[in-house]
Amino acid sequence: MKFGAIIISVFVILLLLASAGAQAQTLPKLTLQVEKGSDSKGLSTTLQIVLLLTVLALAPSILVMMTSFIRIIIVLSFVRQALGTKSWVSRW
Repeated sequence: MKFGAIIISVFVILLLLASAGAQAQTLPKLTLQVEKGSDSKGLSTTLQIVLLLTVLALAPSILVMMTSFIRIIIVLSFVRQALGTKSWVSRW
C-alpha cells in the first residue's frame, strides 16, 4: 500500500513539473485594425466576396424554407416510417 502511494506521489510531482513548463508559455499578441485602403475598389471587392460566400452558404437553407414540397415530402416520410409501412411497393 505504501509503495503505491509513493508511485502516485511521484507521478503527481512529474505532472506538476511538466505542466509548469506549459504554463510559462505566453500567447501571441493579436490585433485587429481597419485602415483606409489605397484604392477605392479594394473594399468593394472584399465586400463582394463576403456577400457571395454568405449567399452561397445560406442558399440551401433558403431554398428548403421556401419550397413547401420538400417539407411535405419530409413530413410524409416521417409518417410512413412511424406507421411502419414499406419505403417502396414491390411489383411482385
